[in-house]
Amino acid sequence: MNVRKGDLVKVIAGRDKGKEGRIVRSVPKEERVVVEKVNLVKRHQKPTPDLAQGGIITKEAPIHVSNVMLVCPSCKKATRVAHKFLDNGKKVRACKKCGASIE
Repeated sequence: MNVRKGDLVKVIAGRDKGKEGRIVRSVPKEERVVVEKVNLVKRHQKPTPDLAQGGIITKEAPIHVSNVMLVCPSCKKATRVAHKFLDNGKKVRACKKCGASIE
């Protein structure tokens, strides 16, 4: 996966197409990510010690990583991710459009 927790991404497919948000949680095993304020679903919740009152709650559900695209911090455009090596040998992610390092 070319995206990780904390990255700003843009949704490119599905009912939330066009929305942007930060990645809250990543599930690499299933190739899914949870993006804030995207793919909101309603769930019936029983009362628990954490949630004193039950009811219908709204929460973010995971979406497939192929439906999001990383937003470059320098050019502010949704872009694919390139990988390049710095002078010290460290491998970093880079923007395919402007070539700037994303790290």
